[in-house]
Amino acid sequence: LQVDLWQPSSPFHIVEGTVTDVRVPENTTRSLLPYLQQANIQYTILISDLQKAVENQTGLRSYRNRRSLSGYNYEVYHSLEEIQDWMHHLNRTYSDLVHMFSVGKSYEGRPLYVLKLGKRSRPYKKAVWIDCGIHAREWIGPAFCQWFVKEALQTYQTDPAMRKMLTQLYFYIMPVFNVDGYHFSWTNDRFWRKTRSKNTRFHCHGVDANRNWKVKWCDEGASFHPCDDTYCGPFPESEPEVKAVAHFLRRHRKQIKAYLSFHAYAQMLLYPYSYKYETIPNFSCVESAAYNAVNALQSAYGIRYRYGPASSTLYVSSGSSMDWAYKNGIPYAFAFELRDTGHFGFLLPETLIKPTCTETMLAVKNITLHLLKKCH
Repeated sequence: LQVDLWQPSSPFHIVEGTVTDVRVPENTTRSLLPYLQQANIQYTILISDLQKAVENQTGLRSYRNRRSLSGYNYEVYHSLEEIQDWMHHLNRTYSDLVHMFSVGKSYEGRPLYVLKLGKRSRPYKKAVWIDCGIHAREWIGPAFCQWFVKEALQTYQTDPAMRKMLTQLYFYIMPVFNVDGYHFSWTNDRFWRKTRSKNTRFHCHGVDANRNWKVKWCDEGASFHPCDDTYCGPFPESEPEVKAVAHFLRRHRKQIKAYLSFHAYAQMLLYPYSYKYETIPNFSCVESAAYNAVNALQSAYGIRYRYGPASSTLYVSSGSSMDWAYKNGIPYAFAFELRDTGHFGFLLPETLIKPTCTETMLAVKNITLHLLKKCH
């Protein structure tokens, strides 16, 4: 049976008593459902016609005028080209607060753009790194990165907290980390997860960009097989995207105090470690930041997030960007798993972009302001 595992990401994590979300081709359901009944496994059909759900999200695009950037719509999903046009536009329009640069090139030769956001108020400032879209199909991630930038630019004059953040810190924001995969999820396969690098021995593409980092690389929760969704790659930083970002973070490790990575879905706020069950040295500071962030998030719409070390809250996984950032001296490293908990899965409707981003914004501001206060 060819199934695409949505939650958890790897079959190793399927244990008794946990819920598993899978996507199956239409013709497979006829053999799968009797099999589940025989095995006495309870199941619920969440989305009965996935093809239709996909088409509803990406099909009828052309009628909206999505080219005009003054009226850029933050409540729809945008293609890579649109996101990059938007970044260029901001770079020209807000030259006092925004500086756009590239940290390298992807496997297919696309630029890896980052926006540096903040007031050039003093020569040396601490910084926060934010990336979205490490996994291609998690579209709500890039939508949040754009939302964050919009909020920063629109409320900078009126909101004292935002003004403080942009005056005292720089934000490095990478709206689409896995540019090739994201583009592919728009053009070929909506549920593509990995990068798009070619494997010579197998006819499989891509590496899991969140298993490719040099921290306990290809241990538990990662796969050595190139066709698997959690393939760790031939060696650490084999993916040009991972290598470029790692290089940038290493160069700025003294400046960057927080690393935030946005994923979907599970409604969780995770911190290290991912690869082992062990308490981090600055646990109390990180844990209180997470606790307050989750409470701030819940205050908007009552959406509850679980929080804690990734290994015990979600599952053990090795070679993740969050663990790597923490190991490389960034004291606050977090991974968000945004909405929802499986009802829509990776197909979070566009009507939920605004509430999801609004509540997440509260959490991010909370973490950032926590950072500006000294925690002992």
